[in-house]
Amino acid sequence: MFEFHADRKRYFDIQVDNTAKYVLPFIEEKFPIKEGSRVLEIGCGEAGVLKAFTDKGCVGVGVEFDEIRLIYAREWLATEMQQQKISFLSKDIYKVTPEELNGHFDIIVLKDVIEHIHDQQKLIDWMKGFLTPGGVIFFGFPPWQMPFGGHQQINKGKLLSKIPYYHLLPGFIYKAILKLGKENVEEMMEIKETGISIERFERITKATGYTILNKTHYLFNPIYEYKFGVKPRVQSKLISSIPWVRNFFTTCVYYLITPNK
Repeated sequence: MFEFHADRKRYFDIQVDNTAKYVLPFIEEKFPIKEGSRVLEIGCGEAGVLKAFTDKGCVGVGVEFDEIRLIYAREWLATEMQQQKISFLSKDIYKVTPEELNGHFDIIVLKDVIEHIHDQQKLIDWMKGFLTPGGVIFFGFPPWQMPFGGHQQINKGKLLSKIPYYHLLPGFIYKAILKLGKENVEEMMEIKETGISIERFERITKATGYTILNKTHYLFNPIYEYKFGVKPRVQSKLISSIPWVRNFFTTCVYYLITPNK
């Protein structure tokens, strides 16, 4: 396992910096982030992403199903909680109401989350009910077919955490390899079931009545700056224009969408 994933405080600090440097500017290309803007992060984890928004004057709400991860969030963001800049709720997002979150939101954030959701179309459609008029949703995710789209990097074994593309093997072969390596087969197979491609994401947004306001495809994910010391690099326009093929060579995509008027 990379130290990056083992050290939660380091990961938190990296998410704060990465969001401030790349996610916020991406959103602001099309949508102004104002002081007092309400921001909902679904699957907030330790809330490093959300902190970057509160540092800019936003009011943040984080929903996270895994209560254990919110223990760290509440510890590291205790000051912001006391100042009522941020709050957290540990609950299944489908069981949450806008009233429970004190209203609607100008921005909803899903960073490295949508690829873990089983019914992606249901969630994307459902989120309309949590937006203010003209509100936006940010997505950042790795296309399924990219070298580590199966999240192999979280495997414990040094070898299986570093081999690219083997998550694309047929399920029974992939499962056998994971068993041989004594990895968490259930978790990794679930990721295989929920992985999402660029094409699938764009089809869902169209089918559920959204407009894509902004998108960036990365050859080198901005987070690689912290993992490997590799500067972010936007994917070439030629590769980005080739459906299906682009998924294999694009390590991360950013999208900003809004409901059709």
